[in-house]
Amino acid sequence: MSAVPADHGVAALGEFTFECGQSVPDLEVAYETHGEFDGDNVVLVCHALTGSQNVARSPAPERDEETRGGGQAGQARAWWDDIVGPGKAIDTTEYYVVCANVPGSCYGTTGPASERPAGLDLPDEPDHDRWGTAYPPVQVEDWTRAQRRLLDHLGVGRLRAVVGGSVGGMNALEWAKRYPDDVDRVVAIATAGRLDAQCLALDAVARRAIRADPNWNGGDYYGEGRPSPDEGLALARQIGHIMYLSKASMERKFGRRSAGRDSLTREEGDLGLPPEPTAAFFPYREVESYLDYQAEGFSDRFDANSYLYLTRAMDEYDLAAGHGTDADALGAFDGEALLLSFTADWHFTVEQSSSLADAFRAGNAPTAHHVIDSDHGHDAFLVEPEHVGPPLRDFLAEGVEGRAISDGGGEGDDSARPEPDHAPVHASLFRG
Repeated sequence: MSAVPADHGVAALGEFTFECGQSVPDLEVAYETHGEFDGDNVVLVCHALTGSQNVARSPAPERDEETRGGGQAGQARAWWDDIVGPGKAIDTTEYYVVCANVPGSCYGTTGPASERPAGLDLPDEPDHDRWGTAYPPVQVEDWTRAQRRLLDHLGVGRLRAVVGGSVGGMNALEWAKRYPDDVDRVVAIATAGRLDAQCLALDAVARRAIRADPNWNGGDYYGEGRPSPDEGLALARQIGHIMYLSKASMERKFGRRSAGRDSLTREEGDLGLPPEPTAAFFPYREVESYLDYQAEGFSDRFDANSYLYLTRAMDEYDLAAGHGTDADALGAFDGEALLLSFTADWHFTVEQSSSLADAFRAGNAPTAHHVIDSDHGHDAFLVEPEHVGPPLRDFLAEGVEGRAISDGGGEGDDSARPEPDHAPVHASLFRG
């Protein structure tokens, strides 16, 4: 049978109080489902930083256009279509797949760019009708709680599985911590219990790039005649892309080569920055052209304040918070866990996934840590479906005993890691 979205749209979930103590009078959550609900087959997919609820493509082009809107690309539109769909790893002829845009984002769920209800008592009333920086600070815990509210709205109780990659993996871990009795299986891909200092530093620089843009205007850039801080957001996006790639993949894809005629020119790619008099003497390299290309359309589909809010949420997350250790935080979870990591991912490392595997095992949860040999870096979980799909498919069906799952063991144990499979070069790394 062919799976089409069974439901899509925006659910109004009523007043929502965030972990910070602030609230919004009516949290709206944009979501999409694929497949048919049979009461026991729900897979919740948690998107990454700039992703959306549009996890997979609809067979009907007009439905795609209706639910996804124009101007979206990259992780906004069908961002995991190679994994989710009929006959794919998360098979929508077998599972009822739910994906929701997280609070603070900008694809239909209430966030800084959303229209602000009239009559709110705010200390500094903005002179526009959007939330802007009056929107409450968001944490990953809020994403999980909002998803639970949405699932209640949809009539869904227990989940077959929660699956997420990158910060979406943190979201999945929070499900095991906060709602351990609601989930049978957790899949956390290319993620960690918390960011390390290097990633925190790069996120801080990215946020400063946005705030340094004069058009940011303290976050109040909404309204007629006010330009968006596109240059700052573009620079922030470029910093993010560098984090997603490995040294080996960048060398293979770009090396030190100068950009060809088909690439953006230096002038087009300089993001409106003042000219550098000596630049004409030096080559405009392919790696620069790539970064400029990736940043070019990002501001058309993403909100700068949302980028600030979501990176703050990712930076703040600590699985052990309130419990002392990761093992204590996961101690009540009695389902099964799969950790997927990639050898060249320095954003979320193999060692960090090994530590998570140890934490799950400390509570006697059947756990597998499947290590994929790849030089794509953090992007691998999105661009290597041929390596992510088989262990994911088998885990959903059979748990840690799935045939395609190779358990790399716990921290410091390399004995069971798979042999290198030398993933092919992909034409596009446009992810984030």
